[in-house]
Amino acid sequence: MLAGAVLLATACTAAPREPTGEDGVTEAADVLAGFADQELDWGECDSGAPGTECATYEVPMDYDAPGGERIEIAVKRFPAEGGDALGSLVVNPGGPGGSGYDFADHAPYIVSDAVREKFDVVGFDPRGVGRSSPLTCLEAGGIDDFLGGIDGVEGDGDMAEVSDAELKELQEDSRGFVEACEANAPELMLHMGTANVARDMDILRGLLGDERLTYLGASYGTHIGAQYAEQFPDRVRALVLDGAMDPSQGQLELSVQQANGFRTALRSFVEDCLARPACPLGGSGDSVDDGVGALSGFLADTAENPLSNSMDDREVNRARAELGVLAALYTEDWWPRVREGLTAAMGDGDGTMLMQLADDLYSRGDTAAYENSTAALIAVNCSDSPSPRDVEAYADAAAEAAEEAPIFGPTLAWGALPCAYWPEEAVAPSTELDGAGAGPVMVVGTTRDSATPYTWAEALAEQLDSGFLLTRDGDGHTGYRMGDQCIDETVDAYLIDLAVPEDGMVCA
Repeated sequence: MLAGAVLLATACTAAPREPTGEDGVTEAADVLAGFADQELDWGECDSGAPGTECATYEVPMDYDAPGGERIEIAVKRFPAEGGDALGSLVVNPGGPGGSGYDFADHAPYIVSDAVREKFDVVGFDPRGVGRSSPLTCLEAGGIDDFLGGIDGVEGDGDMAEVSDAELKELQEDSRGFVEACEANAPELMLHMGTANVARDMDILRGLLGDERLTYLGASYGTHIGAQYAEQFPDRVRALVLDGAMDPSQGQLELSVQQANGFRTALRSFVEDCLARPACPLGGSGDSVDDGVGALSGFLADTAENPLSNSMDDREVNRARAELGVLAALYTEDWWPRVREGLTAAMGDGDGTMLMQLADDLYSRGDTAAYENSTAALIAVNCSDSPSPRDVEAYADAAAEAAEEAPIFGPTLAWGALPCAYWPEEAVAPSTELDGAGAGPVMVVGTTRDSATPYTWAEALAEQLDSGFLLTRDGDGHTGYRMGDQCIDETVDAYLIDLAVPEDGMVCA
């Protein structure tokens, strides 16, 4: 799941409403049946891995009014290597706002050779994302300012206790983001919820020719899978929900809880750094608390003395420096980059690498444009569960988060503030998803996961009637294909042979 300055219509619910009246129900059912009669016209992709095939299909923008406006969904297929394929494996990398279309290009890395022999790996951009009728809110410059946090107003940049001027800026920025969505995509923003994405995926399942769905979802992709099990339990073959979210929590609660995940991951990073030569946070004689304290002091200083950035004219203030550090906590593979970035920043005042890491987190592919992942991120998060409308609730949450995770917690809590202004008619009620009637559903949790705390995996496995938990004892975000042979073999056996391990199995 993406996080930082933001963690984060539809009358979207887990059980979509049907039109009232017998004639209305029949007419809507006939219209929806027409979507299942489409064909995927596979052809050459405009970009991506050699051998991939691409197509598009249509879904209703509003499932309550399926005869209305339609959305085009982009889909990519990486064909199976073997000659006795079992069908399709639909994949999603998370986000919200991540491109499943691009994710499919990496099939040789995201799944094992054994899985590729048995399945076409299929990814699609969810509605409003990437190539699927993308939602646009702010332009690139506006997103730069939005993600740059509090800047240029009276206050010290400490998000745990914001000044009146800082609070006013937070409110104006959050309200402005929502107003930009309303100006550019007033209808689409009302229909971005995950319950709709799950229905879009079921149409795809049918068009792929699969009687039941086989699915691998990472991070936010686990919410899509859980919603699918809730709405279509009899169409589930195998669902792997890796790096799980807890769909029973509201967005503000998730933001505060996520801060604890990043706190745990940060301490692992600092411990590793201190054991290495020339760690910018201290030496082998220092404790983890000492290293975290050094980082905290450095970040506080950037509020008064922003770092330079050789890429463009953006100053690397506290918010951007914090995002750069946070980005590296998603995977151990990025730890060397943040060590290098902190060395340059703390030694020479050069924040360029930290800025690059922050840009990578929010898909700022060049210095002039972003992908639309930030707009999709906020739209989906704010649509999926109710959020407080009183700004004091966010201030209280920031103070609470500061107690457990003083570096990232307050920023993540305030990052949910756009949801206070999201159209209420677009917001689904909070609910637990139990997937009653679905076959066994695999939930994978990593004990020191940064973006999706392990407690979320435990909660989702408990909520799903047929959920079972597989645990990776380790660092980084998600568990499958992260270097643990035990996890990989167990997931593969489930996907291919539907082999279900003992609930609670732990791979050390």
